[in-house]
Amino acid sequence: MVRKIVRYPEPVLRAKCRPVTEITAEIRTLAADMLETMREANGVGLAAPQIAVDVQLAVIDVAHNPDCITFMKIDGEKVDMVKHMPIVLMNPQLELGKDKELGEEGCLSFPRLRADIRRSGEIKVTYMDLHGKTVTVETDGLLARAFQHEIDHLNGILFIDRMNAVAKVSIKRKLARLMEEWEEDD
Repeated sequence: MVRKIVRYPEPVLRAKCRPVTEITAEIRTLAADMLETMREANGVGLAAPQIAVDVQLAVIDVAHNPDCITFMKIDGEKVDMVKHMPIVLMNPQLELGKDKELGEEGCLSFPRLRADIRRSGEIKVTYMDLHGKTVTVETDGLLARAFQHEIDHLNGILFIDRMNAVAKVSIKRKLARLMEEWEEDD
């Protein structure tokens, strides 16, 4: 089922989400709904707070762009990224690489707003999958960026918080104008 994506400044987007303590039928349905919602909105990731649920669950799928990474390891072994999409992650723990890269990002909770955000080029993330298994992924490129973006959502951090000071000032008017448009859309 496609769910409604909440838009900024909805308070749930600033929530520090609760961990998933048990994989129930409700959690499985939530994950399936999130994947359907993300695909309907042409996104590459979606976090539970974006559909007004404050739990540490996110989905990512970058299979449409197999060249968006140079490597992906699962539990230390190199894998074909496309075969491991989509990813459903719960209760993630993120380790950031030292090298930072500037890249353009958008967010389904901020329609029509894009900005350059500096993030780690490589990451390592450990999370629980829908089978209750602990998985460790190491990757780079768009997939690393998507993990960081979605995990930020689970901690109440938005991509606009990651903008540099100059970008925040320049985007302030545009964001106010877009927020008025979003209200009219509802």
